[in-house]
Amino acid sequence: MSIVGACMVPHPPIILPEVGRGEEKKIAATYRAYERAAEFVAETKPETIIVTSPHVILYSDWFHISPGKRASGDMRRFGAPGTKLQVTYDTELRDVICRNAHAMDFPAGTLGEREAQLDHATFIPLWFINKKYTDYKLIRIGLSGFSLSEHYRLGQLIQKSIDETGRRVFFVGSGDLSHKLLAEGPYGLDENGPVYDERIMRDMGAADFGALLDYPPEFLDRAAECGHRSFCIMAGALDGLRVRPEMLSHEGTFGVGYGIVLYHMEDSADDAGSIGSAATGSGNAGVSAGKQGISGGCDLARKFLDRWFEKKNAELAKARAAEDPWVRLARATVERYVRDHHVLTQAEALQAVPEINADPAASSAMLGQQAGTFVSIHKEGQLRGCIGTIAATKKNILQEIIGNGVSAAARDPRFTPIRPEELPLLEITVDVLGDAEEISGPEELDVKRYGVIVEKGGRRGLLLPNLDGVDTVADQIRIAKQKAGIPEHERRVRLQRFEVVRHY
Repeated sequence: MSIVGACMVPHPPIILPEVGRGEEKKIAATYRAYERAAEFVAETKPETIIVTSPHVILYSDWFHISPGKRASGDMRRFGAPGTKLQVTYDTELRDVICRNAHAMDFPAGTLGEREAQLDHATFIPLWFINKKYTDYKLIRIGLSGFSLSEHYRLGQLIQKSIDETGRRVFFVGSGDLSHKLLAEGPYGLDENGPVYDERIMRDMGAADFGALLDYPPEFLDRAAECGHRSFCIMAGALDGLRVRPEMLSHEGTFGVGYGIVLYHMEDSADDAGSIGSAATGSGNAGVSAGKQGISGGCDLARKFLDRWFEKKNAELAKARAAEDPWVRLARATVERYVRDHHVLTQAEALQAVPEINADPAASSAMLGQQAGTFVSIHKEGQLRGCIGTIAATKKNILQEIIGNGVSAAARDPRFTPIRPEELPLLEITVDVLGDAEEISGPEELDVKRYGVIVEKGGRRGLLLPNLDGVDTVADQIRIAKQKAGIPEHERRVRLQRFEVVRHY
């Protein structure tokens, strides 16, 4: 292997003396740890440094890799225009990464650049590194709206590309932690903020990279973290390698978490047992120092994504076995369309889901009634597609579910069509809508019980009830207005409510 080291670092502009003007002294521990991280980079003598940054252009369905031969940046946005640096990109390794992504049909490449200037999440690590070491080329990679496992997969793809070129590469996962650690901080306090910082420092400090994949999306959102997906890419690049973690610092002085952890590459097979204990959360105790600055040894026990998929597939298989006929119909619809681009007929649906005819209640409801339905698809806790009809548009509910299942899988404009390899990871629910009724105002709504329809001037937006992250009626109405394109401040709107039967 050719990865010679890695580190998790933050990117607070205030840490630079030219920006902080004395305020950087309030995070002196982070500053000292950064200097040690830069020394570590110099000790490993990499040919290339890869930085994953939350502040490169972010696409929901694409990982952007910075193109070109060179780039520059400065800190003028933060009041220090004279603080500058220039870098040369490693075009050869970058081309191999892009070629492998194309061959694997993985959504990553150099298309879509919006800003060639170095962002501050890249600039700040390099500012420290350049004080100790400058004989390197750079690759800069952004994040995406994809799941955590897809970020990890990108890291694996990068590792494969590094191996093919034989480059000595140092990996920098740039990212702040929670932005909601203090009530007096710029982003306020959320109870999830300190919990996130404690948890991520424990997991990264033990090099327990598999744990990164188990952070719920709503928890990450509430904590307002910055770097989690950046760390997942780095973890993927270290997948299957023995590393010795060295946790240097954690501070939250300004209400934002800053953590620094180094990862030394372990070479000796004798270290397998001690590294295994570190990966389960026992910290650095008893971990052999090994050799630094050389390619790391392999450890099948650290194939975290494989192990995570095994666990996830077992959980999903258990959940699928408990699905009711409505959801089984939606799943059969989605799987058949994604694999073959074929829309099930009613006869094919009844053959694919014999439970419908076997259950008199399901048969009567789906074949003998009409109603609007919504099919919602999630993957790893994140919405992957949701399309529905407010009122019946088909002969019966069965056909309504088939139509909306196809649309949710392939025609939701917010997402790319679902790919066949994603099918085992999908979680599906079906909502059957009751009749909408007029209401006089928000006081007649209940965010858990009722969905809402907001209408103004021919524009209409709908939001289902009991959705994760929608905690108040005000939130519900605001989001429904957004979906309809109605200004949030518009008060004179028509409101309707409806109940649903949600099938799992």
